[in-house]
This record gives sequence, C-alpha cells and structure tokens, in this order.
Amino acid sequence: MSLYKRLTDGADGSNNGGNAMGALGALVNRDPAINEVRQRVHAALIDELGPVLYDKRMSEDELRRRVHAALQNALAQERAPLSATDKAQLIQDVSDDILGYGPIDKLLRDEDISEIMCNGPRQIYAERKGKLGVEPVYFLDEDHLRRIIDKIVAQVGRRIDESSPLCDARLPDGSRVNAVISPLAVGGPFLTIRKFSADPLRIDDLIRFGTLSVHAARFLQACVVGKLNVVVSGGTGTGKTTTLNVLSSFIPPDERIVTVEDAKELQLHQDHVLSMETRPANIEGKGEVTIRDLVKNTLRMRPDRIVVGECRSGEALDMLQAMNTGHDGSLTTLHANTPRDSISRLETLVLMSGYDLPIRAIREQIASAVDLIVQLQRLRDGTRRITHITEVAGMEGDVVVLQDVFLFDFAAGVDEHGRFKGELRSTGVRPKFAQKLADHGIRLGPEMFSPAVGEKLAQPRGNR
Repeated sequence: MSLYKRLTDGADGSNNGGNAMGALGALVNRDPAINEVRQRVHAALIDELGPVLYDKRMSEDELRRRVHAALQNALAQERAPLSATDKAQLIQDVSDDILGYGPIDKLLRDEDISEIMCNGPRQIYAERKGKLGVEPVYFLDEDHLRRIIDKIVAQVGRRIDESSPLCDARLPDGSRVNAVISPLAVGGPFLTIRKFSADPLRIDDLIRFGTLSVHAARFLQACVVGKLNVVVSGGTGTGKTTTLNVLSSFIPPDERIVTVEDAKELQLHQDHVLSMETRPANIEGKGEVTIRDLVKNTLRMRPDRIVVGECRSGEALDMLQAMNTGHDGSLTTLHANTPRDSISRLETLVLMSGYDLPIRAIREQIASAVDLIVQLQRLRDGTRRITHITEVAGMEGDVVVLQDVFLFDFAAGVDEHGRFKGELRSTGVRPKFAQKLADHGIRLGPEMFSPAVGEKLAQPRGNR
C-alpha cells in the first residue's frame, strides 16, 4: 500500500484516513484569531498561577479546579467573539496544555494507540493495531511543541537544549520518550512516545495475541525459574521490552532482583526489586552514569537476578562476566534480526568495551554464559511474534552452536485478512540444558517437544 493511500484510506483500508486528513485540514485552517486568543489565555494562566502549577502538595483535582476557574476568568476578559463551540474547544486545548501534554493528551489516553510520532508541530502520526496513520491534531507552532517536550523532560530531571539536543526520557506511567530538537531536527522538534499499558501484559495476553504458543510459554517459564541466562533479541518495535517484562514475572518472589535501564520501563510485581537508571552528563559535561557503570555496581548489591533493559555497548562484556560468575538467571535484550545475528552482535558489543580480546575468547564467553535466545519479529501484518526459541549449545571449533527448540510456522500461510495463520511450534529437539533443569527439580515433559502437537489457541484480538 502506498504512503498516500495509507494516509487517505487509513490503516484498515477504510476511508478513516481521508476523514482524518480532512479534520486535520480543518484544524490547521482554523481562524488565526482563535489561536491568538488561545496563546494570550495560556500566557495569562501561567502568569496568574505560576508556582502553583508545580506544587506537588496539591492534589490533581484541586489543581484542575483552580486551572478551570482561572481559565473562565481569563476568557471573560477577552473581547474576541467566541461561539460556544470555539469556547469549549479553547478551554479543552488550554487545559491540556497546562495540565497535560497539549494536543497529544487525548492520544495518550487512547488505549488503542501504542506509539505517537510528532514529526514537527503539524504532522502527528500514531500506531493503532500495528498500523501507522495520521492523526487530526496539531501543535500551534514549534515553540508550542518545544514547551511540551521541556515539560516531559523536566519531570524526570533531564534536560534538552542546543548543547544537548537529544534526550531519552519517560512519562510518569513508564511510557518511553525520545526527543530531538534544533539544530539536529530539521523541520521542527521531533517527539516519539512509545506507550505502555497501565496494566502490564502477562503471559496469557501474549498467548491470546498469538505471540507464542502454550507449550512455548511453559517452556520459557521453566527456563526462567530454572535460572537459565536468557537474551531477548529483535528489531526496533518488535516487543522486546514487553517480552522481557513477561519473562521477569516468572522470577520467584523470594529472590532479589536488580534492574538496570536507560529509562525505567520494566514493571516488575515482585516485592524485592531494586531499579536503577542511567544519568546523562550535566551542562558541564560531568556526572554521567552509564549502563556499564550500573551493571558493574549491581555485582556489589548481592543480586539473585540481574535484568538489563538493553545491551547496546561495552556493558555486554560486564553482563557476560556476571552470567559466568555465579549470577545465573540473568535477562537482557539486544537488537538483532536472527539468533545467529545476536551472537555476532554480542561479539561486536564486547569489542566496544575497549579490551582487545581474541574472537575465540569472546565466543567462549558467550557460549558459556548465554543459555537461550528468544527472537522476536514484527511481521508484515503488524503483529509481533516470537519466531525462534534457540538454545546456545556450546562450541564446535571456533563456531558457537545454536539449536532451535521452537520455530514459527511460516508455512501455514496467511488468511483472507493478510494475517499469518502460523504459530510457534516445537522442532522436536530436546535441549541439552534439560538435564540441568531436571537436576534443579524442573522436569520438561516429552509432550512439550512433540512437533505433532497442534495447540488450538484463541484467535488474537489485537496486535501488541
């Protein structure tokens, strides 16, 4: 489907996209006088309320009441003629700016939206059920979008300016935020928000969505409880963090868990969880705390489990060493397209640590440390699926041996709606670490590895 057709016909083939474009045009072409009133009223509220807006002691309901009262007073002093519709819309817009995140506030509240992309002030896209579409909302100008970015960044104690025009942050609900401003962003500030559900997905949800099968879910649960070291691999937006969160939920509640992330996203429900996140350098270029610094520090915190949100640099070496020195059951994610690519990616990341290690030594570390690779892929129909569950079976010569335990059945084809009909099925191979799990009292039944077993799953009701 062409980009034009996607915008005009919508992600689902209907004419919703055309309606959205028409609504967007109506908004952009709205009377400039109303926009001027909006800016004046907004400025008047800031002047009147000032520090009250940032008073943590005030409840949200009280703050909202005071903002609405001040809004009514400010509008009463405006001489511009406003219809009842314009006035209601203006009150809503200014309230969203002051109390929320401006025009994207309602997109953040929409449970069907998983990602929001602001390509400048006038072009806002959202992902619904795995498909991108334009949204009929907009910012007044670049300054308006920049104010919202500053508000988001300030909430987590970070900064974004010309000397540091890139920033990773998060919303109070844990949603991931990336912002890019001038001079790097040509055509206006860029804001990308990956939303997370207020109620984190559980393994039953992933089974219902078709992300994995029942037997694969039981297998992964046994691997996590049995303290195998697991790497979750996949491309951008394939659901690595969601899968890592689900796998972490299998960790027994009596274990001490330390999580390390760039921006806190994991939502573990165990009681004994210590969460740490990185810190960027200050305006003088000092005080930076990296993932690698935090991974090293976790070893002094007596962890039973180490969970690293993502390995993307030299911290991969520290993670492998932790896995090889008694910290079994560690979990992490990395970017790679296949299980074999994930091994190569780990080699590259270890080389980025600054140590001149021979390739064979690195591969021996990987083969000894990593037990299992869970590979995710975002398919053409917009769904996220686990396509491989692969055992790292050791070394043969200079090659790390991989053995697929579960594979996605692409041969099943697609249905009339373009959705893949396949599911994750056992290859019939029993992994070598099954004996290790049995020694710890975790037995994997033969039915789990029978390729003849066809598991009847509920039809997926959404794409995550």
